[in-house]
Amino acid sequence: MGKDVIIACDFASAKDTFAFLDQFTGRKPYVKIGMELFYAEGPSIVRELKARGHKIFLDLKLHDIPNTVKKAMAVLSHLDVDMCNLHASGTVSMMEAALEGLTRPDGTRPLLIAVTQLTSTSEERMKTDLLIDQPIDKVVMHYAANAKKAGLDGVVCSPLEAGKVHDVCGKEFLTVTPGVRFAGGDVGDQSRITTPEGAKAIGSDYIVVGRPITAAADPVAAYERCVAEFVD
Repeated sequence: MGKDVIIACDFASAKDTFAFLDQFTGRKPYVKIGMELFYAEGPSIVRELKARGHKIFLDLKLHDIPNTVKKAMAVLSHLDVDMCNLHASGTVSMMEAALEGLTRPDGTRPLLIAVTQLTSTSEERMKTDLLIDQPIDKVVMHYAANAKKAGLDGVVCSPLEAGKVHDVCGKEFLTVTPGVRFAGGDVGDQSRITTPEGAKAIGSDYIVVGRPITAAADPVAAYERCVAEFVD
């Protein structure tokens, strides 16, 4: 499976989303629909973007008891997204239930990946806020191994951890990495970051890029720069 750049369409409305994506008259970028946009517009935004030819990563990060997540994933499986996710901290049994719910009667399903630790979470915050005393690198690898054990396709992790995830879980186990910024760019609220070129060197399979593209003076040029640095 080839590498790709996913644009985080963290907009408040369908109108803003379409206005942004209408600038892309060439290739149709892979897009991420997160909580803000999905909660504002519901399933219709997914259907419209699919109809426009975009691949979609539905980033809702489910985390609940296994039966609830299974039923929710069964609903999401009808939206024809290309990738969706949940929190690995929900346990192996929850991830297994999610996979079961996401799989359609004909055996097809979107890619399913698990969030290890959010890229805004530093080791200090993990210890003080979550009372997890293990090193963050060890925690991420343990969560990734649990996701593989549950049958998932990969994990969301910091680009700095992508190479180690592949060492632990194999090259075919996908790494989807936010926390990507251009060299010299604003880091925002991210703690564990790198550049598109750095993510490629480390071994990320997908990078998720938001503000460096969506807030750029020329979003199309910023996207093409990401593709040039990460894919080409």
